Amino acid sequence: MSAGHPDRSRWEATTKAAEAIGLFDETSTIGFRLNWERLIASKGYKLVDDEFVPLGNDDSSDVVNGLGNPGLPVQRHLTALSRTELSAPVQFLIRHGLLSPTHTFFDYGCGRGGDVAGLGAEGYDAKGWDPHFAPDAPRVEADLVNLGFVVNVIEDPAERVEAIVQAYKLAKHALVVGVMLYGNDTPGKPFRDGFLTSRNTFQKYFSQAEFKDYLEHVLARPVFMVGPGVAFVFASTDAEQQFSAGRYRSSGLAARLLATRVPRVRSVREPRLPKEPRLAKEPKAARAPREPLPSPAELRLAAARPVLDTLWAQALDLGRFAESVEVSDLPAVLQAVGSLTKAESLLAKHYDLSLLQAAAKTRTDDLQLFMATQQFAKRPAYRQLEPGLQRDIKAFFGDYKSAQEAGLRLLIEAAEPATILAACKEAAARGHGWLDGEHSLQLHLSMVERLPAVLRAYVTCGLILWDSLTDVQLVKIHVGSGKLTLMEFDRFDESPIPLLRRRIKVHVRRLNYEVFEYGSAAFPKPALYRKSRYLNEDYPAYAEQLAFDEALERHGLIGADDHGPSPDRLSAQLEERRLAIKGVRLTRSDSLPDLDSPCGANFCYRDFIECGETQKRLGVHNVPLRAETYNALFDLATELLDPLIDYFGSIRLTYGFASAGLIKHIAQGIAPRLDQHAACEHGTRRTPVCDRGGAACDFIVDDEDMKEVADWIVRSLPFDRLYYYGPGRPLHLSYGQTQAGEAFAMERGRTGRLMPRPFVTGRVAP
Repeated sequence: MSAGHPDRSRWEATTKAAEAIGLFDETSTIGFRLNWERLIASKGYKLVDDEFVPLGNDDSSDVVNGLGNPGLPVQRHLTALSRTELSAPVQFLIRHGLLSPTHTFFDYGCGRGGDVAGLGAEGYDAKGWDPHFAPDAPRVEADLVNLGFVVNVIEDPAERVEAIVQAYKLAKHALVVGVMLYGNDTPGKPFRDGFLTSRNTFQKYFSQAEFKDYLEHVLARPVFMVGPGVAFVFASTDAEQQFSAGRYRSSGLAARLLATRVPRVRSVREPRLPKEPRLAKEPKAARAPREPLPSPAELRLAAARPVLDTLWAQALDLGRFAESVEVSDLPAVLQAVGSLTKAESLLAKHYDLSLLQAAAKTRTDDLQLFMATQQFAKRPAYRQLEPGLQRDIKAFFGDYKSAQEAGLRLLIEAAEPATILAACKEAAARGHGWLDGEHSLQLHLSMVERLPAVLRAYVTCGLILWDSLTDVQLVKIHVGSGKLTLMEFDRFDESPIPLLRRRIKVHVRRLNYEVFEYGSAAFPKPALYRKSRYLNEDYPAYAEQLAFDEALERHGLIGADDHGPSPDRLSAQLEERRLAIKGVRLTRSDSLPDLDSPCGANFCYRDFIECGETQKRLGVHNVPLRAETYNALFDLATELLDPLIDYFGSIRLTYGFASAGLIKHIAQGIAPRLDQHAACEHGTRRTPVCDRGGAACDFIVDDEDMKEVADWIVRSLPFDRLYYYGPGRPLHLSYGQTQAGEAFAMERGRTGRLMPRPFVTGRVAP
């Protein structure tokens, strides 16, 4: 304010009065009107215009008691859940490596204590306090403090701020805050700045951006959004920098590199064979060669190997040799080898330095990416950086300026379509994503950290705009348009064909994004086919997913169209093919279809059931009872009869499925235990009528020589058994569990009985 401002002297007087009554003793919440007014009231005053007026007996002010509630008191405790799983905020702490059994944990507003009990059962030092369920528990400092779904149930805005500030004061390392976000429906009626439910509970909903801004305004600290409605706030700048750099740090690097190591095999000289004896007498048995005794140096190395292995794993994780302050057990190293310098010398001599070079390349890319992200924020001075970052900058770039220039250079490269395309091709060649021509690279979010640095920078630029990654599974990098698409699916890991719930298209160059929601009648949820394309071999159940995708293609359920059929159409196609999805497997259907539903391209199931002369004459109930029989009839129709019709034209079924009820009415000429007409049905003893399984039918092709038909089948189709009875008589054909390909001609013997003889093919009809 300028010295000549006309109100300066009046404001100075007000400020001095505020100082005199102690209003500036605690400055964490005075920037909020309700907190400011409540603080003034707690000192026994109220502010009228520019003057502090002592409070008398006037209790009508809504400053002390809040805005008031015209009905019953808000029942905050009714919002507390009885949890069987850890809450989302606590799971995020564990997922990001912030919370482990070595850390202390405090739940501020713990409700019924589900998180405290769950962590305690796993050996964590966890405590909690709640104004309703645990009011007498002490509020203590802890490494990690959780304020999970507390802020949104407090109807008093000033009290919300107080809860956040008090919880943050207890956090020695970080505070995690969780709130409810706006959804499609907001239950209850508007009340103050939220909603009041029928149980008289209150809910204040936030948007993701609103929540982040609100926390930063309350605490005046950077806020890291790690999921929908979940934020981390750190207690120190060093902790912030460690977490921020860690978000761009490739995980599991040491384990991946060590898994690729080929163990060195020490060569052993062949023992020298004894000379041939000169005399014809029995030679003495040759002595086994004596193993050379290890040298003192080898013994010392073997004794130090466990310590060196640990030090080597840490070096691979860092991408460089650890400095003394970073070694987890420096006394053990000194005791084993004498000094850290000696330990590094042994590592360089006896371990594979090419792995360390690969680790250094990865960590250089990680740090370059982190430096790129710093272009979007206020960059701290080098001396303000966390010590670990300082060591990395010195090791990989030499100085801070070079590291910053590398980060800027990476951003410039990320804006070049040709560079992006080359990097996408490189990533796809390594099995990290699916490249759609030269249009885009799509991959699972877990593989982003393995991409070339320029692609990681491209993705990171988009994620700076949309920083809620909890439910994002797939990322689509558009090569030429400067866009990044993030996709969220229902049950992505559980379902082999997950449904798309939300698509976020981030316009990196325009610095904005569009959100597309699915699940309405106008915009149903699309199915994701060929999920294995976007994963790699390290992903859980990848082999099962790949086998499932290949089975879908083999059965013709998805063609060249990447989008594939709608979920409803897929269900219909599966039923038409007598298939079902169980878990991540494509199996045979276990349902009983409608008799008039299609069985292949030319028949329905009723055609095989009502085609025999005896069945038609007597009207015998002849319906299969087992799903396996319908599957066998489908295989018979699709593998044999449909190709036969394609070649010869229509055929006429003369005998198809035979149930136990039909079989007993056929006096002679059948062999139910062998002929496969009973398909997969069971008898009265719950054993198969025919052990061969599969299904059979008799048919005739009118106006065709059935010898030529039989010839063509033997040469062309994968059948189980074929019985030929003559040029103008029906042919018996079966499709079984294994296709034996056995063909017989039925000829009458001397007794007049039909006897099977090997069928000899003749000239195939043109």
